[in-house]
Amino acid sequence: MRKRILFISLLISVNVFSQNTLKLNPEPSTVKINKDIYGHFSEHLGTCIYEGIYVGEDSDIPNIKGYRKDVVEAIKELKVPVLRWPGGCFADTYHWKDGIGPKEDRPSIVNVFWGGVTEDNSFGTHEFLDFCELVGIEPYLSINVGTGTVKEAVEWVEYVTSSNKSPMTDLRKKNGREKPWNVKFWGIGNENWGCGGEMAPDYYANIYRNYSAYIKGDDFQKVICGPSGDDVEWTETILKGLGGKNYLAQGLSMHYYTLPTNDWEGSKGSSIDFGEDMWFSTILNTMKIEDIIKKHLAIMDKYDPNGDIKLIVDEWGTWYDKLPGTKEGFLQQQNTVRDALVAGINLNIFNNHAGRISMANIAQIVNVLQSMILTKGAEMVKTPTYHVFKMYNVHQDANLVPIQLETENYQFEDKSIPALTASASEKNGTISLTITNANPNKPVSINCELGSKSKIINSKIVTGKKITDYNDFGKKEKVTTSNFSVGNIKNGSLKLEIPAHSVILIQLKLNK
Repeated sequence: MRKRILFISLLISVNVFSQNTLKLNPEPSTVKINKDIYGHFSEHLGTCIYEGIYVGEDSDIPNIKGYRKDVVEAIKELKVPVLRWPGGCFADTYHWKDGIGPKEDRPSIVNVFWGGVTEDNSFGTHEFLDFCELVGIEPYLSINVGTGTVKEAVEWVEYVTSSNKSPMTDLRKKNGREKPWNVKFWGIGNENWGCGGEMAPDYYANIYRNYSAYIKGDDFQKVICGPSGDDVEWTETILKGLGGKNYLAQGLSMHYYTLPTNDWEGSKGSSIDFGEDMWFSTILNTMKIEDIIKKHLAIMDKYDPNGDIKLIVDEWGTWYDKLPGTKEGFLQQQNTVRDALVAGINLNIFNNHAGRISMANIAQIVNVLQSMILTKGAEMVKTPTYHVFKMYNVHQDANLVPIQLETENYQFEDKSIPALTASASEKNGTISLTITNANPNKPVSINCELGSKSKIINSKIVTGKKITDYNDFGKKEKVTTSNFSVGNIKNGSLKLEIPAHSVILIQLKLNK
């Protein structure tokens, strides 16, 4: 009887591991995971800019030329590669000349999209670009197409990037900046199908061609406003509208937000008070982005078979109801273990499509939506999403390692989704493997076929005790990065047990 029980348990173990397998390609691909896939987004929305990034030099909060010192240090630690600004919807009401020159002379602006608040324009072009230099980030500027003009756009480009003598460069120097900034990413419009002008796609396609013709720079990466979610008609019309002049655009943007409820007009669900039903619907909806990406890439392949135009997912992340007691239009929400899973799943998807995706920008970097950092007065916390991004930064500019993943499903009621997602990369002889387990109730066992002699040099995990755990002000972190114990590699295979609701990193050093 004892032998029979042992045989049955071994059989169950074999079946579990054979159902879930991950096989690494023995040779890394030539596809590089662009570091800019780990990019971020900052908009004049709520307390993202003011209070989040910028408090002014007279603030009691420790700062470096007005930038919060704690936020500066946290962003440096995160290795943020690129940051988009000033929006978002805000960009298409923003006139850049209002945000330069002596601060006491700058006119104020009413933020008509986000809360109707009045801003004093104390954070403008110089402040943003100097911040990027301070923390070592590539800037990505969004041009006002909705209420702006081609002339206004051309003058901004000249003001920022030109070293020639001209009225705009003289103005820049007068305002204290002798040398131009190095800005290569230029988004021509934002959500022009919506808050950026309610434009029809063929109309915007012509507008884009007009703007792009005058925005010139040898290494400029000009981004055309692409679709919202799965709007393939917009993508097709826009690319067809280029008329074969694909050199006018180097990137096509795409926006996709994850809502638990799929209800933009009603409740989007709470960011902290939810059960397994809302956990499941959030993960289900975030996984839909892969099919959406594939649909748009198919159209891009049709009109741009050489792959000259890259897909840029420059707004993505979770969107819930605002936290109780916070201001309307400020989009303040908390960030739980659920958001850590959303971050890990999306980054795995982007990595695996790195051949065509060159940038992604999670919304937003501080205090808004799925943020990395939350601030309140002089306090600051790093969110679960922060810890996932920090753990995943090993993939930046590494070569993609193709994988074959077979995974069991995580089922809730009458629906199911893959329990696991994964991606892998190689840099300097080190393979980094990231895996997510979306099942909130049980660990998932998997057999990883590594295909070569190697040894484990690092293993980390981001999770919490409960799916609703989050990091709060003045309290010990509930969700953080910690060491993760794994077994030994035997005959080129590693048997793992991925804990429930977790994101893990395993790094392997290839033996020569």
